[in-house]
Amino acid sequence: MTDGVTIGSVFSILLIAIVAVFVVVVLFRAVRIVPQATAGVVERLGKYHKTLNPGLNILVPFIDRMRPLIDMREQVVSFPPQPVITEDNLVVSIDTVVYFQVTDARAATYEIRNYLGAVEQLTTTTLRNVVGGLNLEEALTSRDNINGQLRIVLDEATGKWGIRVGRVELKAIDPPLSIQDSMEKQMRAERDRRALILTAEGTKQSAILTAEGARQAAILSAEGDAKAQVLRAQGEAEAIKTVFGAIHAGDPDSKLLAYQYLQMLPKIAEGPASKLWIIPSELTEALKGVTAGFLAPRGDGSHPAADNSSAAVTPLDFAPIDLDASADLNSASQILADLAESGATVPGSAATPAPEPQPSTGPPATGTDPNATAGA
Repeated sequence: MTDGVTIGSVFSILLIAIVAVFVVVVLFRAVRIVPQATAGVVERLGKYHKTLNPGLNILVPFIDRMRPLIDMREQVVSFPPQPVITEDNLVVSIDTVVYFQVTDARAATYEIRNYLGAVEQLTTTTLRNVVGGLNLEEALTSRDNINGQLRIVLDEATGKWGIRVGRVELKAIDPPLSIQDSMEKQMRAERDRRALILTAEGTKQSAILTAEGARQAAILSAEGDAKAQVLRAQGEAEAIKTVFGAIHAGDPDSKLLAYQYLQMLPKIAEGPASKLWIIPSELTEALKGVTAGFLAPRGDGSHPAADNSSAAVTPLDFAPIDLDASADLNSASQILADLAESGATVPGSAATPAPEPQPSTGPPATGTDPNATAGA
């Protein structure tokens, strides 16, 4: 009796355990959690039933079967370099990058077996068709055009597969090494030519600006000199008018003018460049006027020479002096000095000592006394 109870209890426990395991398996196969940005295709008895959306989903155990999840995000695939022949029969290696996204999980599952491999092969063939109609120069400079054509063709072909091609980019276009060397030489020559042209243009502009600046400077300098000469001439004219007016307002007599004339003659020889100069013919008349002024009688009838008994001046004192046009200026200066020492005065002005005589260095003037020398 006891053995029968024990066997029944064990059997009951085993049955309960089997049922519990079955329930767990059923629940595991019936409840499916789909992650975000993924989709699951459910087949019922081997036929497409539905597409599971992200979240919690309930299936019929042992009847419904879910295929592997499909990523619904945009994917980036870089394909290995592909040799492509251009229109000018050059083989170039082109790397491509494709951006695509699965939009229909059912079509991506049942319309194509391996949509990733299909996209790669389609990209290669389309790339060869597009680049084959272009030469190397156009292929290198028309990447945007090639990208656009590839995207249009791939998008049309993959639309029925539930795939949308967003972008197709050419990552690299590598021509042969010999072509690369030729292109580098050509580019170097072109850059050298542009550098020479720019240098020449810079030199030209610099020369033009320098010449323009020199011209403007010369014009301004000439205008400044002209204005300075005009102002200088106006100033000299005003000075001459002022002196002329002052002289006429003072009404000097001829004797004073003759004396001032003799005083200004020694200044002619003060210049260091004066080697030879000629005494004007008016010197005789000037000396005669000065002599007459000193020897003229005063208002009381007395003679100016009578006031000084030690140094009397008479007309006979001027007899030995040669007063022609070529007389030495030193002789005239000596006469003025002798008159000043005698205490005589010139009418209308105070007695002024004559300047020091200049040493004689030049040859005697033509037509003069051999004992007299021209002042240097």
